[in-house]
Amino acid sequence: MRRLLIAGNWKMNTTLESGRSLASAITAAVAVERDVVEVLLCPPFPYLMAVGSAIEGSGVELGGQNAWFEAPGAFTGETAVDMLEDLGCRYVILGHSERRHILGETDELINKKVSAALKRGLKVLFCVGELLSDREAGRTEAVLNRQMENGLSGIDAAVLESLVIAYEPVWAIGTGVTATPEQAESAQAHLRNWLCSRYNSKVGEKTRILYGGSVNPDNARAILGQPNVDGALVGNASLKAETFLPIVNVAIELSRPQGRE
Repeated sequence: MRRLLIAGNWKMNTTLESGRSLASAITAAVAVERDVVEVLLCPPFPYLMAVGSAIEGSGVELGGQNAWFEAPGAFTGETAVDMLEDLGCRYVILGHSERRHILGETDELINKKVSAALKRGLKVLFCVGELLSDREAGRTEAVLNRQMENGLSGIDAAVLESLVIAYEPVWAIGTGVTATPEQAESAQAHLRNWLCSRYNSKVGEKTRILYGGSVNPDNARAILGQPNVDGALVGNASLKAETFLPIVNVAIELSRPQGRE
């Protein structure tokens, strides 16, 4: 069974003090279960060091929300993979829909970032997902195929053990609208089949595929209980311990023997 991963993407939220307090509250509650479910926190860049200090030694992982693909140098405003590693990050989120559709990142740029991070040994949460217009037009699988093919171009199977896919339907991110368990399972099964076809069945079966898109304590069990859903990339609900921890607890329950149907 693939180990479930619950990742909190804080986006451009929190302050130094609130971020530190949130990380401490989460760490205190989940540290004893770290061998059952993997928990990851991705705060804004200015607070990585503070959050890293708050979670140090707990087993909760630290991640960045983005990275540039070049080595450190004259790239004003960017953050190198080396810098994330220096701060103790084990993961980085790449290809998030907000960077694709608000900041204009292309599949080709994202591919360079994914390749650079994996080569450096940083684990990557690689985000893919369709717009509402794509789903309504029946283009969901075609969009996912394109994002996977372009985003993972040139990526060898040997480094894919450091890759986690995050399926995030754009129409469900921050909207309060969540894909049904059936919609999530269908898309994630398609992604797993793509990995099996593009690489091999071992890669397809071992790679974790998360769901992201308005995950909350009320829908977590139905979403996480699907066979091809290996965790969640949580946005709004990760900004409060009282809404993030119930999601983690559901994952813990489902990870125990007989927990998932």
